Amino acid sequence: MALIPVADDVLATIVTTLEMPRKPPLRPMPTSRLRLLRWEQPTLEGYRALFARVGSRWLWFSRLAMDDAALTAILGDPGIAVHAVVDPAGIEVGMLELDLRRAGACEISYFGLIPELAGQGHGRWLMAETLARAWTRGVERVWLHTCTLDHPRALGFYRAQGFVATRRTIETFPDPRATGMLPGDVAPQIPFLGGRR
Repeated sequence: MALIPVADDVLATIVTTLEMPRKPPLRPMPTSRLRLLRWEQPTLEGYRALFARVGSRWLWFSRLAMDDAALTAILGDPGIAVHAVVDPAGIEVGMLELDLRRAGACEISYFGLIPELAGQGHGRWLMAETLARAWTRGVERVWLHTCTLDHPRALGFYRAQGFVATRRTIETFPDPRATGMLPGDVAPQIPFLGGRR
């Protein structure tokens, strides 16, 4: 057993890949006051703002780091389906992004709600809506990644929904708080060492 040092301005996380190799049986759809709407042409500014609102607590930064051309190419790709979760007032409070670019497979690239909605049952509703959209177009496998930086119940939630863990990897990357991509006070549950003097 060995402890491997990581620089103060770098994060390391264990990434778990999970898959659902076959379509689950039909179940009653959970209810929610929220709605899931296809976001046909999100603006880069709007997409990045929602991405940050949903994911900054978990240090989501990848789409914030992309240059405009790369992000525009992804969002405009016909194999990518972006959805916004909206509350009764029409305010965006979550997001779903499906990647259907590989034949027979659907990756749940991004799935999340703003932290204020945690623990209210909306996640089960969003996953039911997600799976209804993912298991279309000849899909034979739905998969996703989660990591140890995610919500502490994320892995258990995905497994309870029928996903099976298939692989683990370690990912390291510059702490987005140290690079200035995210504010230094986000994700207080993950110690920010890059700001020490």
